[in-house]
Amino acid sequence: MTWLLLPFSWVYALVLAGRNWLYDQGYYKSEAGFVPLINVGNLRVGGTGKTPHVAWLVGELLRQGQRPAILSRGYGRRSRGPRLAGPADSAATVGDEPWQYFEQFGAQNVPVAVAESRRHGLRLLRVHQPEITVIVLDDAYQHRAVRPNLNLLLTELARPFYLDYVLPAGRLRESRAGARRADAVIITKCPPDLPAAAQAAIAAHVRRFTRSTQVPVLFSSYDYGPPTPLLPAEAAAPTVPTDSPAAPGNIALLLSGIAQPGPLRQHVEKQGYTLTFQARFPDHHLFTPADLARVRRHWQPGQPIFTTEKDATRLRRPELAGALTGLPVYTIPVQVALLADGAATLRRELSALFPAAISH
Repeated sequence: MTWLLLPFSWVYALVLAGRNWLYDQGYYKSEAGFVPLINVGNLRVGGTGKTPHVAWLVGELLRQGQRPAILSRGYGRRSRGPRLAGPADSAATVGDEPWQYFEQFGAQNVPVAVAESRRHGLRLLRVHQPEITVIVLDDAYQHRAVRPNLNLLLTELARPFYLDYVLPAGRLRESRAGARRADAVIITKCPPDLPAAAQAAIAAHVRRFTRSTQVPVLFSSYDYGPPTPLLPAEAAAPTVPTDSPAAPGNIALLLSGIAQPGPLRQHVEKQGYTLTFQARFPDHHLFTPADLARVRRHWQPGQPIFTTEKDATRLRRPELAGALTGLPVYTIPVQVALLADGAATLRRELSALFPAAISH
């Protein structure tokens, strides 16, 4: 089937290559930010781990004394136009990923904005949050109307961009040549013990498409935290362990609406659980009472139901409160861990954006 679709991919890639050429030559204008812009994006459709990498960057920028903001498109939200997330918002009004950022960083005064046009989003932040010193763009690699100071390209180890094809034959949004715009490439969802020889081989493949052999190629893995109850009502229930193996025969269920739930499933199984049912929905899926009724039909008392932080933002909708009653749903948080000297390399890239801070 891939070969049959390749001619359509070539046409699509040619159109996108023309668009990129117009930006590269200055016929289409690309706007700089009023503060440094850091973009976290990819070449393929969904599932490369952008959300936890954005969170890592924001946490590091805070540690460096910066005042970061996050700007996202707000995919899947019911609202339109530029909008600053606030306590009265939800995943429905700003999107699940921006709402996750707001829940994680709102108490640290990190503004979260959404806008279909990133230019309009930048103007919103400039007017309403003039004290910020840097903006992290979530998924703006193809949004070339704005020009990042640091362009981070993410690609998944299981399906790296250099082995993929442009839509519809593959999952790429643009051709592999788009990697030339990257200031650093991060290979995501790696095993934490990925051998150095394997890393070197992968980096060599990546650098066939970057603008220079000096572009850093980094590797990251997921570090899962202990599960937390989705709703306060479950707070009194026994905490299910993930930092030690589960008892033999422990049964669990998985509920997800993300592009790539495989790593979470592998983590849960590694903890000793047997997954007898996985309710898998498309990315950004808006859960319904019927979806949860389906999960309930496969559930038995005493069996935990695991989900992701991103899914949790949509499961906490008031309309689902009744359908969730009595279901022990647990969220498993995830953080990014950069392998080898990756964290130090990325910190240097961030510090270079703020020369005044370095001189002091």
